[in-house]
Amino acid sequence: MTRPEPSRQQRGAAVEAAALAFLQARGLRLLARNARSRGGELDLVMDDAGSVVFVEVRYRANPDFGDGAASVDASKRRRLVQAAQDFLVRHPEHAHIPCRFDVVAASGDPAAPELDWLRDAFRADEA
Repeated sequence: MTRPEPSRQQRGAAVEAAALAFLQARGLRLLARNARSRGGELDLVMDDAGSVVFVEVRYRANPDFGDGAASVDASKRRRLVQAAQDFLVRHPEHAHIPCRFDVVAASGDPAAPELDWLRDAFRADEA
């Protein structure tokens, strides 16, 4: 008997968990996961040696449409910046700490994806 294909949410959760483990293995510490706000959702909010890092995890099963990082267009960047600003208002203890936006692009098997970490993928003033 074959197993049913995982749902989009299940694939996303598996890829996000892999990205989290990948970043933690590199010394980042989790501050929040799936932080929701009016502006959207932040997949991961991490601490990297005193900087707050807003991480967008993007998975592409089919590379024919570009990698995950390519899907973080200007509109998505604006929503991420808005969500980050909302997060900082709700968590003022992080408001005066340097921040950056990273993207983890994932491809391949969602249970064991290939990950490409793009540190400082874009800046808030570029959104």
